[in-house]
Amino acid sequence: MNLMISPHVLSGSITPPASKSQGHRLIMGCALSAGTSRLQDVSNSQDITATLECMKALGADVQWEDGTTLSIAGSAGQAAPEGLVLDCGESGSTLRFLIPIALALTGSVSFRGHGRLMQRPQTPYFEIFQEKGIPYRLTGDLLTVKGQLAPGRYRLQGNVSSQFITGLLYALPLLAGDSDIQLTTPLESESYVDLTLDALSHFGIIISPTADGWHIPGGQHYQPYGGHVEADYSQAGFYYAAREIGNPITITGMNPHSVQGDRIVVDYMEKLAQPGPVELDVRDCPDLVPPLAVRAALRDGDTVISGAARLRLKESDRLASVTSVLRSLGAQIEEHPDSLTIHGVPQLQGGISVDSWGDHRIAMMTAIAATACRRPVTLTGAESVNKSYPTFWNDYCRLGGCIQEVSS
Repeated sequence: MNLMISPHVLSGSITPPASKSQGHRLIMGCALSAGTSRLQDVSNSQDITATLECMKALGADVQWEDGTTLSIAGSAGQAAPEGLVLDCGESGSTLRFLIPIALALTGSVSFRGHGRLMQRPQTPYFEIFQEKGIPYRLTGDLLTVKGQLAPGRYRLQGNVSSQFITGLLYALPLLAGDSDIQLTTPLESESYVDLTLDALSHFGIIISPTADGWHIPGGQHYQPYGGHVEADYSQAGFYYAAREIGNPITITGMNPHSVQGDRIVVDYMEKLAQPGPVELDVRDCPDLVPPLAVRAALRDGDTVISGAARLRLKESDRLASVTSVLRSLGAQIEEHPDSLTIHGVPQLQGGISVDSWGDHRIAMMTAIAATACRRPVTLTGAESVNKSYPTFWNDYCRLGGCIQEVSS
């Protein structure tokens, strides 16, 4: 889908969609529980749908009560059939969370990915498989693993994606004996691990911190949960950016005490509101780079966004895609191996066609940037927002955004 986005001020009130990060975690816990859970305010995005379908294949009964409420009858962590093929779509969280969970429940399972998913690193799990003697094979978009997790010590580097740590934290309580996760380097993305530990506490799972990781007692059972998914700070970031560049938007429904690491967007936007040079470290909040970059492109001063090397392994190479799109629109931005340097300008130009790079966050970034352009912007691949925020364009229009579908 190709959209022409005309510059127009956005105004009104908006509640961002439910947190995808928290949604994955709560859905998986509900699906592993011994009983029926009711989960409210779930965003029915492509990534969440992938997780739901995989948990159904592993034995959970999942029913939508309405457009945002799920009833999940869990599998109680019972053994799953061997030979399952779990389709993870383009969702890194689905794949990396489920690899150890599935191996705790069955001895032979395959995982299918789409887009760039299987090109994204899985090395930490492969190293564990080699150490534990678990055969695996990655061929194209299909990863097949034969063998089951056993209780014991699991070593991981702390500077890998927190998704690997989360997967083990969910799986190891299901094993018969006790286990330990040992970090061999300092932990990065700590807030995402905190989000995981917070979610697991809702299901009665006990995990104890150690000097270099966590101790996980075995033989635990997930308890049913009733609650809701918080609004997503990473998606809210686009509206905070829009507000700061001249769109009088009221953002509602945010939990000011959330353990979401992306809550730091509020503090970072305050820093960007001050004149002069600013440096923002995004090691713990990489998904915020697209909205932060839009805001930085239109401020009075220079901005360095650092600690961003992991962005090269997202749905697109986001250091390259953010740079390409914003530069095309008239921003002064420089790409470095693990950072961006942005020199603020008073206004963007537009009047050009840019591609979403198949990346939902690049599409949303472009839509917000277009409100500060002199001329319309044509966006190709606008449907990429469906991965995380399928109602984005409806919400954008409701706030006054002006879009028109055009032919390719």
